[in-house]
Amino acid sequence: MKTLMKGNEAICAAAIRAGCKAYFGYPITPQNEIPEYMAAHMEQAGGVCVQAESETAAINMVYGAAAAGVRAMTSSSSPGIALKQEGISYLAGADLPCLIVNITRAGPGLGGILPGQADYFQVTRGGGNGDYFTPVYAPYSVQELADLTQHAFNVADRYRTPVMLLGDGILGQMMEPAEIKDVPVVEGDKSWAADGKSDRRPKNIVASIDLSAERLEAMNLRRMERYRQIMENEAMVESDVREGDEAAIVAYGLSARIALDAIAALRTEGIKAGLIRPITLWPFPNQVFLDLPKSVKHILVAELSMGQMIEDVRLAVMNRYPVHFCGRTGGVVFEPSELADKVRAIVREEG
Repeated sequence: MKTLMKGNEAICAAAIRAGCKAYFGYPITPQNEIPEYMAAHMEQAGGVCVQAESETAAINMVYGAAAAGVRAMTSSSSPGIALKQEGISYLAGADLPCLIVNITRAGPGLGGILPGQADYFQVTRGGGNGDYFTPVYAPYSVQELADLTQHAFNVADRYRTPVMLLGDGILGQMMEPAEIKDVPVVEGDKSWAADGKSDRRPKNIVASIDLSAERLEAMNLRRMERYRQIMENEAMVESDVREGDEAAIVAYGLSARIALDAIAALRTEGIKAGLIRPITLWPFPNQVFLDLPKSVKHILVAELSMGQMIEDVRLAVMNRYPVHFCGRTGGVVFEPSELADKVRAIVREEG
């Protein structure tokens, strides 16, 4: 049954239903409903919620819980995620599964509390030191915030990796009907966990450090093989671009919702356009760009930033199409008419 709820609340309800037993966080707008909800509900669900003294403390608490084999989660917003990057790198280096939620705001620095998408590089390029990636999911509705939260926990356990859920201030605060579903909890084998059960197996040590260059290289190569499997198996995208469309708008999250209204307006006046919506930002869904109909002549990237995902789009299209850009920053959100005007200008220029 669907219930009217905020995006931030849907994330929490879905996480608890997915078996999350440990949440560690620190207040920052616009994700504060997440620690509030977890504080009110985790104990009843048989879990623990701790408001840490800082973002740095919170992510290291996640490390400890994940190392013990517990489904663990933290959340923050843009500058708070920046403070967590060292811990995220440690989690990746120790092959520890967890969920990290980023409800983004405008930046750089403290920026403002209005929504933005300028954390794209931060979450898709690792963010911390060393050779690592984290799978990144970009929902565009309250229902997807819930569904992808549950999916992310299973992916984290399947590949033993931190996973990011990337929303924004509007998605976190908006209210929509959503159903919190019962999904299979696939935790897999956790015999590697440091859970004190040494009577059943040799003592486990969970760490990201290895002072032998050869062993560390071997660890990194094994991890890169896992990333290759993630790129092969876990890319997600939604596309309604069809034969006859002249332009494709590429957008994720909130921007994709706006793009849908722009496309509807364009189609009423005979300008054929479609939407490519990456759901995973890493791995990026490159294949969808190789499969575009021959009628497509232009690609427009729409982001609430000065242009970050556009670099991945350019790499994916491999110079086969001109790639245009429409972006706003500082918490300013473009209107559907702004995107529609950009497509009109592109198509007229071509004509």
